[in-house]
Amino acid sequence: MRPAKPLPPTLRAWAEHAVGPLSAVRDASHPRENSRVWDLTDTRGRRFFVKQSPAPEFYERETFGYRSAVPALGFGRAPRLVDTDARRLALLLTAVPGAPVSRLSLTVPEHRAAHRQFGTLLRRLHGTEKMPAQGRRAAEAAVEHMAAAAERHLAHAGDRLSGTRRTLVRRAAENLLRLTDLLAPGHIHGDAQERNALWAGTPSGSRPGSRAGAGAGTGRLAMIDFERSRYAPAVQDFVRLACGPWQGRDDLRAAFFQGYGRPPTDAERHALPCLAALDAASCLAYGPAHGEHDVTERGLRTLDRLEKGIFG
Repeated sequence: MRPAKPLPPTLRAWAEHAVGPLSAVRDASHPRENSRVWDLTDTRGRRFFVKQSPAPEFYERETFGYRSAVPALGFGRAPRLVDTDARRLALLLTAVPGAPVSRLSLTVPEHRAAHRQFGTLLRRLHGTEKMPAQGRRAAEAAVEHMAAAAERHLAHAGDRLSGTRRTLVRRAAENLLRLTDLLAPGHIHGDAQERNALWAGTPSGSRPGSRAGAGAGTGRLAMIDFERSRYAPAVQDFVRLACGPWQGRDDLRAAFFQGYGRPPTDAERHALPCLAALDAASCLAYGPAHGEHDVTERGLRTLDRLEKGIFG
């Protein structure tokens, strides 16, 4: 078990200046060295989170996301930005109820309901129909950046990728570039997966490790962790889901797109495996170097499915 990361006194003073005296502070960081998140409770019982971004880029993306796109999700569907401190790369956020879908034992109807709401929220976040011109240009540039990054990921992955798989990744990058003008742009979440989707409000509680009741209940989904939000093709937010919970669960995929309000376009269907291949290369470059075995396994699993032609 990793040691708890204490909240620096300067950050505590900053948070208390914004919300008042605190009665409790708990380390809520992910098990990564550069993760810095604290769960705060004030003397009135209200909960907040302080998040210290690992780099200026993440701070800028998350701050911009909370100010520009996240409000479109609606009340209670995401944390609210209370204050920021650019010098310390810190954000003070309200808490939203629920637990990550990835940690819950949901019934089939509840799981479908969660993915249906996930689709609804991502469609609101993407805002494709009212995308500003700079957003469209940034989304096109994001495609070029992802394709160009493929060689860097292949170099870092080293001998973890066979020659055949290296060819697969390079072809994916080439094919993705041909689709640039056809992909709908969006203000994406950037890390849309079940661990960043909080589910709450079902009658049976749906606690981690427990079985819920038979019905879908009145569960409500909220989204968190917007440090990777940016302008990019909307389809990029489908990748983590397609490489994870949608595997062998066509019902979850169908529920998501029912909530999203439209099926993927032809261009998005062709782009999704390309993006998955690039994501896999990134996983094999990052995961082993940082001891994140789940990331490494996701990359290997995705490449295996792509080689077998069963991705989708």
